[in-house]
Amino acid sequence: MKAVGHQQPLPIEDERSLLDCDVPKPEPGPRDIRVAIKAVSVNPIDTKVRKRATPPAGGYKILGYDAAGIVDTVGSEVTLFQPGDEVFYAGSLVRQGTNAEFHVVDERIVGRKPRTLSFAEAAALPLTSITAWELMFDRMGIAQGKADNRTLLIIGGAGGVGSIMIQLARKLTGLTVIATASRPETIEWCLDLGAHHVVDHSQPMKEQIEKLNLPPVAWMASLTATDQHFKAMADILAPQGVIGLIDDPPPLDITLIKFKAGSLRWESMFTRSTFQTPDMVAQHHLLNRVADMIDAGEIKTTLDKVFGKITASNLRAAHATIESGKSIGKIVLEGW
Repeated sequence: MKAVGHQQPLPIEDERSLLDCDVPKPEPGPRDIRVAIKAVSVNPIDTKVRKRATPPAGGYKILGYDAAGIVDTVGSEVTLFQPGDEVFYAGSLVRQGTNAEFHVVDERIVGRKPRTLSFAEAAALPLTSITAWELMFDRMGIAQGKADNRTLLIIGGAGGVGSIMIQLARKLTGLTVIATASRPETIEWCLDLGAHHVVDHSQPMKEQIEKLNLPPVAWMASLTATDQHFKAMADILAPQGVIGLIDDPPPLDITLIKFKAGSLRWESMFTRSTFQTPDMVAQHHLLNRVADMIDAGEIKTTLDKVFGKITASNLRAAHATIESGKSIGKIVLEGW
């Protein structure tokens, strides 16, 4: 089967950084489904793994986590899906990736594809939806419902996770939502997705937020450049507030939030699949809930651009765009 992989960590400008290849079609294990891949999207984690993973000599590391496709066959213990089902999901760090014609994945981290979306539109959603949902509701402890009149600050609102988090927070909580963005197009993107306010993270944020005269900033989702913003975040955070992180900053001085009794929470959407946690199936239910919300018109896809078919050259272009830090929403590739 066709696939795109790499054989050594290289800069994305090097044509050998991602290669078209032919590899054996994978066979599903007992809890696995095999999916005919129709579309994939690219996330920062793809670029990070490309830079550090070295496959065995002569082999290929196949990247890719987000995918949408059609179930081709199922393992002997599968109960949630059957051949012909349309699905979307975000894969696993410890298995080969989705940049291949066929991919095997544990059924417990797969959801039904939203009926109202194309495969490309659906492929934009799984990883970021899981990350945003788990960060807000599982890690930070934000309550669903309309009772909380405090403020959520989303740093990096126009990125993939921020784009879906804005929508989930507006639909499922009573929080005032502030997103950060620094360019006219990203400011407009965040407002269109439902942010109540947008502040410029390239300028002092505390002064901008104080001028809005909003409820206390009890919740902060730091989605990018946490090390650059942490001092400002500690200054803005309300007493007993919570900061949630997803990026990979250098060591932080967390004593800055000690006297506010602040909390720091980490989210990694790959934790459940990597460690096969007992609640792993929560991601199946989560994705089905997102699909229901999409089909009900309550939230929308965060797809921004389709970079063409799933080829090494197109994936190199997608990785370069992600690494530039200038992408908005999600980048998708569709078809072979």
